Amino acid sequence: MTKGNSTKITDELYQYVLAHNPPLDEVQRELVATTYEVFPASAGMQSAQEQGPLLAFLVRLTGARHVVEIGTFTGFSSLSMAQALPADGRLIACDVSEEWTAYAREAWAKAGVADRIELRIAPALQTLRSMPAEPHIDMAYVDADKESQISYWEELVPRLRPGGLIVTDNTLYHGTVLDESATGAAAGVRAYNEHVAADARMESVMLGISDGLTLSRKR
Repeated sequence: MTKGNSTKITDELYQYVLAHNPPLDEVQRELVATTYEVFPASAGMQSAQEQGPLLAFLVRLTGARHVVEIGTFTGFSSLSMAQALPADGRLIACDVSEEWTAYAREAWAKAGVADRIELRIAPALQTLRSMPAEPHIDMAYVDADKESQISYWEELVPRLRPGGLIVTDNTLYHGTVLDESATGAAAGVRAYNEHVAADARMESVMLGISDGLTLSRKR
């Protein structure tokens, strides 16, 4: 199968993309810079800068009022989504690190959205299973440990309202999804991608944004 038209994203072209997206505000820019300064070895876990405006756009597009985030890190993605929520909207942020999320809490407060976010420090599966079983989630963002993604999916889908959206990051996983002998996180992503594509409850599209982003809508 031949590949359609594509454009190699150079550093200069990436800056062009950012310049033609909604700009990050001061709090977002400061959080991105702080994350790379304080956690240089882990900063790659932060969602790409162009994903902040995209996540906010999707919140507004779906009219989401109840959002769940699996994997918060220092809070860039949750900040972006919370800023797009209505004043009475709520985001449940799931993470296991008090150290990382301390920076998230600070950024949420600076941006004036801390009252929209409930941070739960616990294994995400535990948090998901404590939620009501009926459909009530409008949108979920999954960006956490890859080996557990199918389990997250299976907890989220029944709780997702019809028309609700699951956004999954890193679905190309640095290209390792092509390696059939992959183990660990790469194998987890491969298995997750197959699971998502085969789930008749949802319709999904995989996009070549950053490290791969899959959008899944509940039928």
